[in-house]
Amino acid sequence: MDDTETRRIGDFLQHLEIERRFSPHTLSNYRRDLLAARHFLGQQHISGWPQVDVHHLRAFVAAQHRGGLGGRSLQRRLSALRSFYRYLLRENLVAANPAIGLRAPKSPRRLPKALDVDQISRLLDHDANGDEATPILAQRDHAMMELLYSSGLRLAELVSLNLADLNLQDDTVHVTGKGNKARVVPVGRLARAALAVWLHTRNNLAALDENALFVSRRGRRITARAVQQRLRFWGMKQGLDTPLYPHLLRHSCASHVLESSGDLRAVQELLGHADIATTQIYTHLDFQHLAKVYDNAHPRAKKK
Repeated sequence: MDDTETRRIGDFLQHLEIERRFSPHTLSNYRRDLLAARHFLGQQHISGWPQVDVHHLRAFVAAQHRGGLGGRSLQRRLSALRSFYRYLLRENLVAANPAIGLRAPKSPRRLPKALDVDQISRLLDHDANGDEATPILAQRDHAMMELLYSSGLRLAELVSLNLADLNLQDDTVHVTGKGNKARVVPVGRLARAALAVWLHTRNNLAALDENALFVSRRGRRITARAVQQRLRFWGMKQGLDTPLYPHLLRHSCASHVLESSGDLRAVQELLGHADIATTQIYTHLDFQHLAKVYDNAHPRAKKK
């Protein structure tokens, strides 16, 4: 494929960024997926996207699978191709979408990890003012962790929050999730207290024209990478036996709410899942907890 076909990918990504407001992370994945397809099809002497048919894409999926790519990654690559061809159809650049109907090989579904309540307490129940030479950063980090766990936010949702999104009067936060879908989620008592402390000192760190709720030491919106680094630091500092990352707090929030309430629909709404099947994975976590209690307590199950 020549440079014209590569430019089609760039035009498509620009469409996703401007018109559909996809996140930089999603755009990066789509770019990688489509360039991988372009490279493979070029090796098969395919001259352009209109010449690609379902057999070519099936061969692409098979080659990627042989190369070690898992089912979920292949599903994402096919999703990128389907979206790309829908765009090409809209622009009258192709006659059909060859990715329609193609399915990736299934891979075992991994259960998300979750911290137990004791681990959460060890992480969050400490004096944020006395943890660092720069207490303001500790206060910020404490507020971020409390909010991630309290409201089940994704990392991208956390870093995109503005001051106006937080309403401590009615204990809610306005979140913009995947696909630019908005939802309002509750903020718990301890998260509210940590946020109040952070808001009291935020202006000592933030630039005057910065609207972000959480800022870096330079006064600008904190990056996703910085949040990951800070959480890993706190996980190690508080002696957790597993690396701490933002999604672990989201998973912990979901599993603890579901374990206490049994309300799958409420957890779906809290997490912003479009499909309840995505939320149902947390029922497996709850069953694992039940099975562990059963094995330790039932007279006919306890190990001698």
